[in-house]
Amino acid sequence: MEQRMRTALTRRQLLAGMTALPWLMGGPLQAAGAARVVVIGGGFAGATAARYLKRQAPQLQVILLEPREAVYTCPFSNQVLGGLRELATIRQSFAALQRQQIIHLRTWARDIDLAARQIELRDGHRLRYDRVLLAPGIAMRWNAVEGYDRAAAEQLPHAWQAGAQTRLLRRQLQAMDDGGLVLISVPDNPYRCPPGPYERAGLIAHYLSRHKPRSKVLILDSKDSFSKQALFQQGWRGLYGERIEWVGRAGDGQVVRVDGARRELFSEFGQRHRAAVINLIPPQKAGLIAERAGLTDASGWVPIVPSSFQARENPYVYVAGDACIAAPMPKSAYSANAQAKVAVAALLADLAGIEAPAPAWRNTCYSLLAPGQAVSIAADYAVQAQRLIELPDSLTLSPLDAPVSVRAQEAALAEAWYQSICADAWGAA
Repeated sequence: MEQRMRTALTRRQLLAGMTALPWLMGGPLQAAGAARVVVIGGGFAGATAARYLKRQAPQLQVILLEPREAVYTCPFSNQVLGGLRELATIRQSFAALQRQQIIHLRTWARDIDLAARQIELRDGHRLRYDRVLLAPGIAMRWNAVEGYDRAAAEQLPHAWQAGAQTRLLRRQLQAMDDGGLVLISVPDNPYRCPPGPYERAGLIAHYLSRHKPRSKVLILDSKDSFSKQALFQQGWRGLYGERIEWVGRAGDGQVVRVDGARRELFSEFGQRHRAAVINLIPPQKAGLIAERAGLTDASGWVPIVPSSFQARENPYVYVAGDACIAAPMPKSAYSANAQAKVAVAALLADLAGIEAPAPAWRNTCYSLLAPGQAVSIAADYAVQAQRLIELPDSLTLSPLDAPVSVRAQEAALAEAWYQSICADAWGAA
C-alpha cells in the first residue's frame, strides 16, 4: 500500500482526536440494573475502560483488579533511558479513578471461571461478575530465546515493562565504561510498540554521544524491516553518524540463545556477540490471566470479535490493548485507549439490550529521534466483512528530509499526546 507523507498535525487536531470519538455514546447510559463489571489490568486499556464505564454508566459497580499502587508507562520510558526525564515523571496513580467511585482492589486475578462468571483472586476468594473487561497487557515468553528467563532479565534487562526494569537498564548505561558496546536485541512481530526499540536506540545514542563518546549501539533484529525504518535510519545518520548499527535477520540478526552471566548472545547462524550492556527484548504473549482462562490461541494472544472486542471464546469477556489480536492495528498505547472505548460502548450496549454503535479507530505513534525531534506514523481502522482493516489511503508518515522545525513540531505534539492520553486514561492527578 502506498504510504502518504504528511506534515505534522496541529495540537488542536490531536487533542480533538483523543476526546471527540464518534462511536462513544453521547451521554450516561442506563444499563440493565446495577451490573458489576470487573476490569483486569490498570494500564492504558484497563484504566481507560474503567474510567469510561463509570462515566457512561454511573450506576455500574466497576471494580479494577490491579495489584500495583501506580503504573509506569512504557511510552516515554525511552526518554528515561536517554537521560531526558526521571522515572517519576511517567508514574500514573489510580487516585483519580478511586475518586470516581471505581473500586480498586490491589490483588491479582489468578483465573476466570467462565462458566460460573467468577474470578478467582490471589487469596482464593471468588468475585462474581456480569461482564469482564480484560486488559492484562503482555507477558514475556521466557526461554523463547534459549537461556533468557526471569533470572537472566536481572542481568540483561528487557525494560519492556516500565518501572524496575527501566531503572536497571538506565543504571547499567550510566555505569558502563566509555567505549563499551550497547546491544539491543529485537524480536519478530507481533510485540508491544513496534517502533519502540528503534526510538530507544536513538535516545541511548544521544546519551552516549554526550557522556560516552567512544561507545556505540548495535541492534540485532529478528526481522528484515521495521516501522518507520526510512525515517529512523535517515535520522540516525544525520544525528549520530555511525554510532548506531542495525543488522536484520538476513544479516544474522536473530538472537536464539543467551548466556546472561557472560553477557553473550548467540545468533541464528552461530555468531557470538558480547557487549557491556545488553537490552534483550524477548518475544511476548498476552498477560498470564488470559492464558489461564483459556482465551488465547496458539499464538499466545486473544482472538476477538472485531466489532465489539468480545473474546471469541466467551461473549461475557471483552478484551482490549496489547493482549488481543487486533491486527492490522499495532500494539500501542493509542490503540489500547481506542480499543478500550469501543469495548466499553459494546459492553454497555449489550447490558442495555441495544445495538452497539459502529466502531472506528485511529492510531498515531510518535517516536523521538533526539530531544526536540520526532517522527510519526498514523492510520485509521474499521470493520468490514467482520474483519478489522486499515482504511485505504489512511496510512500517513512524517516526511523524509523534513526541516528541523517540522521535527520539532512533532516532538511538541508527542508531549501533548502523552499528557492528553494519560489524563484520558487515569484522570487528572
